[in-house]
Amino acid sequence: MSIVTVQLGQCGNQIGYEVFDTICRDLHNTQGFCCKRENEVYQASCKEHFFNEEKSGVPIARALLIDMEPKVISQTLLKAAHSGRWKYGQHSHFCQKQGSGNNWAYGYSVHGPKHEESIMNLIQKEVEKYDSLRGFSTIMSMAGGTGSGLGAFLTQNLRDAYPNSFIINQIIWPYGTGEVIVQNYNSVLTLSHLYRSSDALLVHENDVVHKICAKLMNIKQISFRDVNQVIAHQLGSVFQPTYSPEDSCQYRRNPLGDLMASLVPHPEFKMLGLRNIPQMSENSLAYTTFAWTGLLKHLRQMLISNAKMEEGGFKDPALYTSWLQPSDAFSEWRTHRAFNKYEKLAALVSNSQFLLKPLDTIIGKAWNMFASKAYVHQYTKFGIEEEDFLDSFTVLEQVVASYCNL
Repeated sequence: MSIVTVQLGQCGNQIGYEVFDTICRDLHNTQGFCCKRENEVYQASCKEHFFNEEKSGVPIARALLIDMEPKVISQTLLKAAHSGRWKYGQHSHFCQKQGSGNNWAYGYSVHGPKHEESIMNLIQKEVEKYDSLRGFSTIMSMAGGTGSGLGAFLTQNLRDAYPNSFIINQIIWPYGTGEVIVQNYNSVLTLSHLYRSSDALLVHENDVVHKICAKLMNIKQISFRDVNQVIAHQLGSVFQPTYSPEDSCQYRRNPLGDLMASLVPHPEFKMLGLRNIPQMSENSLAYTTFAWTGLLKHLRQMLISNAKMEEGGFKDPALYTSWLQPSDAFSEWRTHRAFNKYEKLAALVSNSQFLLKPLDTIIGKAWNMFASKAYVHQYTKFGIEEEDFLDSFTVLEQVVASYCNL
């Protein structure tokens, strides 16, 4: 069951490269802290999930690169090829020089429809390489301009063209202090459109990742690549081949499918968050190690680890909504092997109220701008009307209400 990754815009392509590079470096790591046979089985399973292999033996990422800036695509392709470990396919990308600046509405209403046929043909050719398609994983910025608008448009097209395949969007949540003046508009529009079409949204908060770089990794001058590499490590640790504790001989064949089946029990609840501990000093893992939740209510949680776990805290009924039993709400996946040279690792993916506060903040800021009609003309001139904004606000207010009522 194959999964195709779609890298969208500058953000999606840069992070997508780091994800595949992290996974491939891990594949070549012989220090897996496990026996040779276990390492070989792990490597074979990982290659099956993420790469094709050409006759030369060089792994080819199962990914498509889409952007409006040829420079970004070229740099990404070259970096992968020059690594010597892996590369992208020869016909795996689409780029078209954009006009009208970096504008969400231009990407959604102009660029998307104009190049819809070319992009969907590219995707179809990739899909036809596989005996069975399980779904799509997209990587994109939530608050970006044209790339985010195109990403929202493309997700809708994927849902229409492949109704029986899952779609999970990896979205990068913007810094609270702001990257672009209209980032809250872009975020509201992107989230509302993805929520209608996607099966799950796996969110990475830039502010949280930045703190990891500063406080845990002691990086003084934090670059975008530092942030991207942390996100790549988090994604790699979640998507690595793992097995159920009840069946330690069989790696799961579909990490993304298992993620969604375990964590998204209802279409009203699609927001997934991730906390990752790359290396722990403890010999066992307890719920308090993550220091995440405070008084938050959880719908479901999944733990991926190679460390001994103390289950008690994770199965506390007080953590979960009343209409789910903790035994149904919590799942665990294990691996014998270290990931990315870390002897001990744990990643906790949660469908919970963790994003309520930042989401409410973005909605509030966007509404205040909208009420004064600030910058709305940048969207209406490309076909995004005021009614579209109101529809988006309505969708996200319902999301907030649903999570508040957990």
